[in-house]
Amino acid sequence: MGGEDVDDDGVGHRGGSPPDRADPLLAIGYRMLGTLAEAEDAVQETYLRWYRLEDAEREAIANPQGWLTRVMSRVCLDVLGSARSRRESYVGEWLPEPVPEDLFAGSAHLAGGSPADPTEKATLDDQVSMALLVVMGGMTPAERVAFVLHDVFSLPFAEIAEIVGRSPGAVRQLASSARARVREQDALPGSTREHDRVMEAFTAACAEGDLSGLMGMLDPSVTLLADGGGVVTAARRPVLGADHVARFLVGVHRKHPEAELRRHRTGDGLAVSLWDGGHLHALTTIRVRDGIVTDVWMQVNPGKLTTWIAQG
Repeated sequence: MGGEDVDDDGVGHRGGSPPDRADPLLAIGYRMLGTLAEAEDAVQETYLRWYRLEDAEREAIANPQGWLTRVMSRVCLDVLGSARSRRESYVGEWLPEPVPEDLFAGSAHLAGGSPADPTEKATLDDQVSMALLVVMGGMTPAERVAFVLHDVFSLPFAEIAEIVGRSPGAVRQLASSARARVREQDALPGSTREHDRVMEAFTAACAEGDLSGLMGMLDPSVTLLADGGGVVTAARRPVLGADHVARFLVGVHRKHPEAELRRHRTGDGLAVSLWDGGHLHALTTIRVRDGIVTDVWMQVNPGKLTTWIAQG
């Protein structure tokens, strides 16, 4: 990134510019916090603490990347601890920020961890699933930190214990509890081919106003969440049931008859953005199980669409 200086120890100094997307700290922060803006703030705070150290203190740190990872995790833990009160004042539904499939490619292998027992992991995939992030949003801060650091970045429980202030055994239990949530809520990505096939048909039905066809693709108990953040108009409560969700989606597309629909790759599979008059209005992702749409997530908050706006 422009403006980045690199010290002899290989640690990049951000100097006020946004963190490099290849920085594993940003990948950690995004998975823990759910938005790039919060993750970037946490990365800046982490590097600020590094440069506040005396030269002798920095030179005494044998593994700068490990030190940064631990500090970054503590910063995120603090942010997560205060997030509940902030979310209570959030206007409407809060959703994680969707990102491109390859935004953090390779990052899970750069944080200094070592391969862990696959029986104690949910996934080592670099891709970030919206379904997984939504489930993680319901975890306690300690569960989320333990899950991300161990199951994604392969840090040993002893190191995570120092970060969260628990015993290694307690951290193992936190990660196990988080993993159980993920599996119980079926949050790991399924067949990409099936997902993409359904998404194409789903998008066509929405654009064509095919209400009956759309309803046939939706689970009877389907839920739609839209995140406008109080910045733009969005459904402030979950839209529930196939009939209500189908009518809501058809209504959205009728408001933008000249809209351009663009396909994108995300950790869940195909996602679709809606552009009208050169402006990005929404990015929609879905969860598909057994060929049926069970969840629809519409991100319309401009602050959580910056990556896609930049690509447009």
